[in-house]
Amino acid sequence: MKFAHPGWLVLGAVVLALAIAYVLVQRRRRRHTMRFANLELLEKVAPKRPGRLRHLPTVVVLAGLMLLVIALGGPTADAKVARNRATVMLAIDVSLSMEATDVAPNRLAAAQEAATQFVDDLTPGVNLGIVSFAGIATVLVSPTTDRTAAKQAIADLKLDERTATGEGIISSLQSIDQFSRTISGVDGPVPARIVLMTDGKRTVGREETEAAQRAKDAGIPISVIAFGTNHGSIDLEGSRIPVPLDTEAMQQIAQISGGDFHTAATTEELKSVYAELGEQIGYEIKQQDVSRPWVIAGTLALLLGAAAALVIGQRIP
Repeated sequence: MKFAHPGWLVLGAVVLALAIAYVLVQRRRRRHTMRFANLELLEKVAPKRPGRLRHLPTVVVLAGLMLLVIALGGPTADAKVARNRATVMLAIDVSLSMEATDVAPNRLAAAQEAATQFVDDLTPGVNLGIVSFAGIATVLVSPTTDRTAAKQAIADLKLDERTATGEGIISSLQSIDQFSRTISGVDGPVPARIVLMTDGKRTVGREETEAAQRAKDAGIPISVIAFGTNHGSIDLEGSRIPVPLDTEAMQQIAQISGGDFHTAATTEELKSVYAELGEQIGYEIKQQDVSRPWVIAGTLALLLGAAAALVIGQRIP
């Protein structure tokens, strides 16, 4: 817990001073009382007191004051808040290597299943776009909160030759830029991210590092998911062609752009990565005011202390 106005907490010292003063006054009163030589006479002329119970109202009142001091300090706590202005581009590799069956039934089908769940679980207020890339990059869905269009685009993904990873990133950046221009900027730039799911190295188009640098310059991190294993292969014109992961290039993309890197070798692992990214993208941690419970507790304590004083001592302090 943090405090928005910590300066008010110094009043806690005042409450502590009152508590000390109360103890000193009680001791002084006791010493003065003991000066009576005839204790029997004192018992007759002095009213009976409820023993230590008489201190309860003061203790409760002081506790209430301390609670109110904490409330004045403006206590805040971390709270998970849904994002409603974020933009996410999901860029999916549809090169022929995605036909490898090292992930059952094959990489593309597993990627489609996991991506569809990612779309379903993503915070409703986040604008989501879909890009596919093989020899070229295609924006299938511009950023929107319409999840039906995104899921249909994922279901319709088709394999093609070559891998233009850099073009997939550039197309995602352009789509984010165009969408951002349509949103009012009164609250500052719209937070954006690219989620890049790929299984191999670039074969055509612009360098991934160049595209990653452009993403960094735009302040848009790239979350890279390396999907598959190093034992994958495809059947191409009667020959088995190995299609291992190129994790080094993928890590560079994430590092240069200021994003993060993940690996997934199974459908469940890919779903887990998407779930983690969904939490990062769909929610943010903000400091929220939590002073109300302290105000309520402090007020109730003061009321209880006053009531106890009236019952025990027949007066309100």
